[in-house]
Parts: sequence; structure tokens; C-alpha cells
Amino acid sequence: MQTEPRFAHVRLTLGDLNLAPKTGEEELIERVENTPIDSETYEFLSRHANAIDVSDEFKKVVDYFATPAGHTPAGFRKELGFSAGVVTVDLVRDIGCDQDGRERPTNVLFSADSANPYEVAPIAPFLSNLTCNPGIIYDLFLNNPQANVGGKFKDRDEVITELGRVLGPGCDISVELNNPFEPDFSKILDEAARFRDILSPWRVVIKVPHTGPVNAANVEQLLEGDKRLDTRYSAGTTEDRLRGHNLALKLSDAGYRVNFTLMFEPYQTQMALQAKPYFINSFVRHRKMQSERIAGLLAAYDASGSEDFLKELRTYMVSTDYLSKNETGVDLFLVESLARAVLHQRGIVPGEDLGDGLDAVRHSLRALRQANLPETRLIICSMEGEYNYPDLDRLLLEDEFADMARRVVVTAEPQYLARFTSANQVVSYQRRFMNAANGQA
Repeated sequence: MQTEPRFAHVRLTLGDLNLAPKTGEEELIERVENTPIDSETYEFLSRHANAIDVSDEFKKVVDYFATPAGHTPAGFRKELGFSAGVVTVDLVRDIGCDQDGRERPTNVLFSADSANPYEVAPIAPFLSNLTCNPGIIYDLFLNNPQANVGGKFKDRDEVITELGRVLGPGCDISVELNNPFEPDFSKILDEAARFRDILSPWRVVIKVPHTGPVNAANVEQLLEGDKRLDTRYSAGTTEDRLRGHNLALKLSDAGYRVNFTLMFEPYQTQMALQAKPYFINSFVRHRKMQSERIAGLLAAYDASGSEDFLKELRTYMVSTDYLSKNETGVDLFLVESLARAVLHQRGIVPGEDLGDGLDAVRHSLRALRQANLPETRLIICSMEGEYNYPDLDRLLLEDEFADMARRVVVTAEPQYLARFTSANQVVSYQRRFMNAANGQA
């Protein structure tokens, strides 16, 4: 019985087509000749194409990032166009790509929460995004003598400029507005344009927060006195609670990629996606801790019937902004009802195991899968302790989310991510290896 011949996989590239380069663009076209193409594309182009060119965007990107000859910068994928016999290669922003359009080692991408260039430098080659907000920029770096050594950096622009230099072209930088409550949108656009001037249109992402009941009139309450709001998080006007959404949408429509942040609950996701964000977020840390505290106090009340646990719960819910500062004496049964509603929303039964606390992440991934926003990614952020990252790592390998891995960016402080690069036996083996090597010296 005769069998069909078996052939080794043949790697085809644009260079194999031997197309004539557009006159004067030879140096640029050399950068794309090693671009892989599948056999179907090769067959089509070999019959119909007679020349090759690069787009104007391609030229701008390569020139801006001073890319070495023969290469294209990290953070961009190559896309082919075809018209009138000419193949045109474009560069499209994609932080999932390394230099020359190669895919990064894993579909899951990593980000860091930091504005400290010294802290970012060791992890920079492994990052696809950096997030920084005013607290990170000013409190943790600029105004912190231990971080801003010698006061070298004087203002936000200097910090962002240096972060751009350290991170290079392949990493987006999400920078938050100083005042999302600024009523004059033209001033917000001016601030966004300044970020774009520093980082380039390809790397800048404008970070816009959910605003809830906070507005330009009451934001001062968060800055003075006890720094607590007199309005409950679920109250306030429709306009106020949708300000962040409208701001994100207006910036998106103005051509900016938007990181729409401060997402803690699963029910925030679908409305957030209406603003056409480039990033949405799922905050992990505090939500799980608060769930444990609320569930514990309710379980204690259920077991004992003592209102002391509801009083403690009321104090806790004021301190964590479930209740406003004006509700320190609110009826205890209302406190109980609100607490049980919060746990119900999170699928938690007092006294039972809370699980890994990643239900909001799962929900957001499911919502993102259904959304008509193929370039939008989920940032999973705000992690701490021994469980958060390992639990998340397991989640991302669950069969249900195998198709969503490339839509995920994991972010934390650099030192937190670095913690999970080691294990106890690393030390054990280094002891053995270095002692053996030392004996041979």
C-alpha cells in the first residue's frame, strides 16, 4: 500500500517571495523580510504580488524608537496589506509581541505598580505594562527621600520620562490623571497630551478611575478632617457615578487608550466595557480580606445572637466605606441586611469556605470573552500574601480560561512578583553547587 510522502515543516517568510522593494525603502524592507507567512499566504502572494513596501506608520515607529537596522521594536506586531500588486507591511501596537513581532514567551503578560525607576529597572525586560497613579508617583517616590535618592527627580514629568527610557518601546505605561474631577475637559485633554508627548502615542495609556459618589464638590471631604465621605458608596447622583465612565469614553473617542480602573466587584464589568477601554481591572487583595471579616462577624452573630458583633460590624463597615461617615449610629438590622447583601453579591455564605476570592476575576474574563472588544485586556491587580499569586496562577491554567490567557495582564509591586521567582530548594541547591565549586577553586 502506497502512503503519501511526509514532509518536514517548511518555514516561509516574506523574503522567500523575492518581491521588488519600493525604491528608496530597501533598508526598511530588510527589517521585514524574515516575517513568517503561512503557505496559503505564500501561494497567493507568489501569484499576485510584484512589489513590497512598508506603511507610513511603520516608518514613524522605527524612526521614533531608533530601532537597530534589520529589526522592528518590541510592542508591535506586523500586519500585511495587499493592493494593486503591492504587499504593504504595517506595525500595529501589541504588547504581547517582543522584538521583530515575535510573541512573548507566555500569553499571560506581566505589569508592575511602581513609579520608582530604580525598582523598575531589574524587572523591566519582563514587563508589558506599568501602572502608576498620583499616590505611587508622589507619595511612594517623588516625596519619599529613601526612594528618590538625593532628590534627583523633581517632578512627575521627569519621573515618567525616565520610566519610558528604562522600560523601552515594548511596555505600555498607564498614567493616571491628577484630577479626574476637573470640569473642563479641554484641561484633561491637555494633561493627556502631555503624557503622550513624553511617552509617544504608542506607549501612553490614560488611567481613569471609577468615581462612584465622589464629585468636584465633595472630593475635598477625602482630603480634610477625618477624610471620610458623607455619602454611601452606592448613593450619589447618576451623573457622579457615571463620571468615570463618560470620561473614559470621551478620552477613548479622542484617540487615547484608556485603563479604566478601580473595579472591585463583578457587577462593575459590563458597564465598564461600554466605555471602550483598552484595559479593565480586577482588584483582588482588599475585597477578599473584607469578605473574610464581614463573613466572620456575621457568623459570630448567627451563632451567638449578640448584637455586639453587629456593632463591631457597623464600625468596620464605616471604616471601609461600605457606610458613610454619617452612618456610625445606623440601625443594626440595616447593617446586617447590607452586610448580607454584600456577601450574597459575592456568592459567600457566612461560616462556609470563602474559596480563593478570585470570583471577580473569573466573572470579568467571562464578560470580556463575550465583549466586542478584541484588543481589550484584563489587568489583575492588588495582590499580597502567600496565596493571591499562586491561586491566580492556577486559575489562569484552568481549562475554562485557556482561550483568555492572552487577554490577561498580572500586575503587582515588583518585590511581590519577585517573591514568586524562588523556592526553598533554590537555596538548598545553591548551597550544594557553590560549595562544590568553591572546593575546586
